[in-house]
Amino acid sequence: MAGAAEKSRLIKRSVTLAGHRTSLSLEVIFWEQLVRIADARGQSVNALVAEIDEEREGNLSSAVRVFVLESLLNGE
Repeated sequence: MAGAAEKSRLIKRSVTLAGHRTSLSLEVIFWEQLVRIADARGQSVNALVAEIDEEREGNLSSAVRVFVLESLLNGE
């Protein structure tokens, strides 16, 4: 298992939203949980991020972090 330093490392990933590529900067631990949530829902990461994107008001990366945290707090 990776340590806290590795899990907190920021990584830029590309996702596709509405047919356009965009980048998303997330810590490793948030990316891992986003992938886990998408898998549990039977969705691709792109599809899940698109849903988050539709509901957000601010920065996409921040919206994804909040979504992941709320999902974990709600037992998803």
